[in-house]
Parts: sequence; C-alpha cells; structure tokens
Amino acid sequence: MRTSYKLLGLFLVLTMVACKQTKKVEAVANPEVESAEAKYDIPASWIEKRVEAAHKKLNATEAGKVLWSAMEAHGGLDKWFSNGYLSFRFNYQPLNGKGIRDSYQTIDTWSNKARHNSIEDPTSIYGWDGEEAWLKAKDSTSFAYDTQFWALTPLYFSGQPFVLDGEGVNLELLPEQEFKGATQKILKATYDAGIGAAPDDYYILYINAETNLVDAFKYIVSYPQYFPNGGHAPEKITVSQGTTTVDGIVFATGFKTYWSTTDKDGVGEYITKIDVSDISFSPTVEDNFFSKPEGAEVLNK
Repeated sequence: MRTSYKLLGLFLVLTMVACKQTKKVEAVANPEVESAEAKYDIPASWIEKRVEAAHKKLNATEAGKVLWSAMEAHGGLDKWFSNGYLSFRFNYQPLNGKGIRDSYQTIDTWSNKARHNSIEDPTSIYGWDGEEAWLKAKDSTSFAYDTQFWALTPLYFSGQPFVLDGEGVNLELLPEQEFKGATQKILKATYDAGIGAAPDDYYILYINAETNLVDAFKYIVSYPQYFPNGGHAPEKITVSQGTTTVDGIVFATGFKTYWSTTDKDGVGEYITKIDVSDISFSPTVEDNFFSKPEGAEVLNK
C-alpha cells in the first residue's frame, strides 16, 4: 500500500510539474525566452524589503528573536519567498477513519493563495485566490470536508515558522520547558481582530533550544463556520515526524497530532497521522493558476 501511494504521488507531481512548466518547455529553443519565463513573479526587491521589515520587527523583542532564529534554522525567510511556489501532498488521516483529507496542492507563499487537486480524482480541484474560495468537482462526494477552511490549513502545518511573519501576528515568549527529552523555547502566536478567517486561533510553538527547529506546536480551531456562536475546538498538539530539506528549506515529513493535556509533555490521545510528501518549489505556474476556473462554484458568496 505504501508503495502504491508513492507511485500515485509521483504521478501527480509529474503531472502538476508538467502543467506548471509548459511555458518553459515550449521556450527551450530560445534560451533568453526560457530564462525570462523561469523567473518568479515576485520581484527580488519586494522580497528583500519584506524580509528586512520582518527582521527589524522581530528582533525588537525577545519573542520575535526566537521566531527569527527558528526561521533561520528552517532555511531563512528570504529563501522561503525566493524559492517560488510551494507544492506538496498533504495526507491528513484521522485514526477513527472519518474526515480523511488527501490532496496535492500548490501554494503562493507570498500572498497565501492555494490550489488543491484530489488524490483520488485529480480533475476535482478547489482553491483560494485571495478573495474567493472556489470548487470544481464531479459531484458533492469528491471532497467530504470544508474545502474553503482547508485551502490554506496544510500551510499552517508545513509552513511553520514562516507563516507567522505577517502583519497582525502577536508573539509572546512563555517559560522554557522540557518536551520529549529536549529543552524547548515556547512561543505563543495570536492574531489581531479581523486577521484571517479565524482570528481567535492561536499557535504555541515548541522550538528546540539546541537546533531552533520547530519540534511541535499546539493550536486551536475557532473557524466561525464551525463555531458560529463563538468558542473553539479543544486544544491539540502536533509533533513533527522527521525532516527533509528541499531547496534549502527544512520541512517536516509528517506529523502526529494528539489531544493536548496538562501532563508534563502535554500529549494525550493520539488522534491523527499526517504524511507530507512530494515537496517541491517552482518559479512559475500557469496564468490565472489560482483563479476560479470555468465551471467552478464560488463558495464564500
């Protein structure tokens, strides 16, 4: 079964890369055209300015310095943005068998846009273009979950700690503690009102004091569609399972999620297994790649 998943994942990666790189293939006969086509859409000067602003802001506080050190350990904020569009397969597998979410996705890390393909049926797709959530699937059973909520959720697992560089993020440094035999710097991130689809969410990062890598993080889900009267789901803790380095960025190759407890390590019942694979960056995507395709349904009307 593991081998078949890997083969399927490889097929999807090749398919997506082929789609994203069509222009480059067509331009091979002209090296000057190919070089122009291979350039990331975001100017290097913009990236430099954003990284400088983040560096200045974060290094003004002790909590910010901890986050910046984690970003550096994971490859650096400059490389995170300069690498281009991020693609990966994210296989979210609750152990009770309910709510499995398995898709291959491409993310614009600069502006948090996303496009997902179903693993079972790559013609079924959904995404977020920065303003609209959209869905194009053969029938209502193609995605048995809230695709609007899920469009960017995997990024907030695989993109830690880089996803905390934006405006409206508040950082608090909590006391160090031992976790799984290692000393951890504990950093809590909350959001200003009106930031994102669920501003009441929070993350508590466990940053290894020796490596500065994110070993785990606690979080809550307060998505208003799930909790229209306020409140949130019980706190969970997600623990990284192995790492890989892709184009200079360190990613977790998987996660194990548990209910959070007040015990020493804060780890309760194991509830979800997550596999992350087929990770890559690309300097280009097709025109209007993240926009609603013809025949798609707009979800956030």
